[in-house]
Amino acid sequence: MAAAVALVAAAAGCGSEPAAGPTPSEQTITTPSGTTAASPGPVGDADWPTYHHDNARTGVAPGFPTLGTASVAWTSRLDGAVYGQPIVVGGMVYAATENDTVYALDPATGKAKWSRHLATPVPQHDLPCGNIDPLGITSTMVYDPATGLVFALAESTGGHHTLYGVDAATGTVRVVRAAEPPKGDPIAHQQRSALTLLDGKVYVAYGGLAGDCAHYIGSVVAVPTVGNGPVASYAVPTTREAGIWAPGGAAVLDGHLLYAVGNGESTSGYDGSDSVLELDPQLKLTDRFSPSTWADDNAHDLDLGSMSPAVVGTHVLIAGKRGTGYVLDGKHFGGIGGEVAKTEICKAFGGSAVNGDTVYVPCTDGTRAVRVDSAGKPQVLWHTTVPARGAPVLGGGAVWVVDYEDGLLYLLDPASGAVRQKLSIGTAPHFASPTLAGEQAYVGTLTGVVAVRPS
Repeated sequence: MAAAVALVAAAAGCGSEPAAGPTPSEQTITTPSGTTAASPGPVGDADWPTYHHDNARTGVAPGFPTLGTASVAWTSRLDGAVYGQPIVVGGMVYAATENDTVYALDPATGKAKWSRHLATPVPQHDLPCGNIDPLGITSTMVYDPATGLVFALAESTGGHHTLYGVDAATGTVRVVRAAEPPKGDPIAHQQRSALTLLDGKVYVAYGGLAGDCAHYIGSVVAVPTVGNGPVASYAVPTTREAGIWAPGGAAVLDGHLLYAVGNGESTSGYDGSDSVLELDPQLKLTDRFSPSTWADDNAHDLDLGSMSPAVVGTHVLIAGKRGTGYVLDGKHFGGIGGEVAKTEICKAFGGSAVNGDTVYVPCTDGTRAVRVDSAGKPQVLWHTTVPARGAPVLGGGAVWVVDYEDGLLYLLDPASGAVRQKLSIGTAPHFASPTLAGEQAYVGTLTGVVAVRPS
């Protein structure tokens, strides 16, 4: 799943020279002619400002057009692979590439209104392991309506991790803050989890590179959206690993952040890995769950960290690499073995969609629908017969899910999982997830972004 780097398509507007490092004085910033500063304001239902639409990560698009005969509207070739989910705000599509470039795309044509090259990405040969080449912006960005900025976390040469706030209207860089993981070797960390905006801060979660090499420790960093206030952090209390890398990032429940954590090295003394964490906005640990099988999970790489937690009413559903789904009480996770209920679901990787009491789970052998009743009892309703293995979203009366390996977009019946339609979109990164906003869907691919009309 190495990221293919393509030539930049001709685009309107202009960009800046690459930033050599994480300090504002080192950047050359230009503003495209004919643009004005962003006008901060609330986002609407037709927008998609963060991963899976909202901080609960529901993946549901209210008011999205009813599915008819879907078709590809346009394909925009950018300067690298788009691993993060595109976001849409105010009638503009924003996408970030592994070449450390952020684009603002016209939803009608796919042409760039502006582009901003933020830094020089890390070539794979400079990493201790990994499978993305080069390694630049991998996570889903987030839009802040209070400042009018789009935030992106860029990895750059030398193993730097820098948070950039880019003016949504002009592409001007207005915030540059170092956001390094608090423990371990920075170059060993990969930032894949979606960014989360909460209470005036951007939360950045870290895991390791493919191959689990070198010295990394799962952690979360909180950076203020304005000013030069201190950066807060939390690190899993383990000697190594315990990465927080699920692409959906944090789900927010009652003002707290829920993260899934991967396996640690310990198989004897519990080290906080293979868990679901609840952190308050100051990044203090307030609750935690781990399965009673945590030691065996750690020994065999069967941890929970591959799927982001799904908030279902007052409960939380989590699955992972073992295939067991656990339902947690949202008010008290219960510690080790403290689940409300459990059942076999699937090996799950990525983010889910949640509509009422039904969770659409991103299974490696195809999406499943799982109902969680008011008592927390889970029941698998259906399993689609096609390899729709990406992270599903819901809108227009269909479940939209990508088969990233075969380059197909499936549109499934929400009640049965039957295929209503499929489209060829080109090869997508692992765990890719569509964005449903306005009148179209948008999918990041290994060469850019594809837009799809629902009818």
